[in-house]
Amino acid sequence: MNLSAASLAASPYRDEGVTRNRLISEYLPFVKRIVHRMAVHLPTHVDVEDLIHAGVIGLIQSIDRYDPTRDNTLATFAMFRIRGAVLSELRSRDILSRSNRKKVREMQQTWIHLEQKLGREVEDWEVARELGMTAGEFEDVRRMAGFSFVSIDDMDSPSDGEKINLLRQLAGGEDQDALLSIRAQEIKAALAKAIDELSENEKTVISLYYVDELTMKEIGEVMDLTESRISQIHSGAIIHLRKKLIRNGVLND
Repeated sequence: MNLSAASLAASPYRDEGVTRNRLISEYLPFVKRIVHRMAVHLPTHVDVEDLIHAGVIGLIQSIDRYDPTRDNTLATFAMFRIRGAVLSELRSRDILSRSNRKKVREMQQTWIHLEQKLGREVEDWEVARELGMTAGEFEDVRRMAGFSFVSIDDMDSPSDGEKINLLRQLAGGEDQDALLSIRAQEIKAALAKAIDELSENEKTVISLYYVDELTMKEIGEVMDLTESRISQIHSGAIIHLRKKLIRNGVLND
């Protein structure tokens, strides 16, 4: 059973008689879908079942704390809570440690530098060679690079509270802060411009993955490419997008 965000948004959360356990059961496929999509970009040794368990905890928290007068929909609120719970679990396992994030930044900078120097798209092995990494080491870093497009820790805002409110704005929620609303619009405009500057293959993969919510395997079937190649294109697109947003002051370097 696969539930889209749109169908979940229609859940009768505020209707009398809808129990907490029923909501948990109804949204459980949503947890599994989010976790499996995130796990594609993680090293193979990560236990997906542990991430699903963390996601369920995030789901329960979202059901208990959802405020229909402030948040857009339960589905949107739950998505952030579920992803946040999974990210916390990964950080506790040192998957997204500072040292690993540093490796991702070094790979991103090297990738962009080589493309500017050579005037063409570069192959994975060229970046790995420049970094002095083995193929296996590079693959793990490349997966992490495609894991989290925009982390709350990367947002260019002075406080965690403002970052969270900014994320609410980006998700379509209401907020009393006019400056945050303007900032959210600036980020959306910068992201749209950055996406428009991607290659056609990168734009197609980003659209199919984030808008149509296809898996890497399904995108490969649509584009007649291997799942591995789609993953490479996705990681490259994320690297290019992050670099453009850093250059525009949307993300911290």
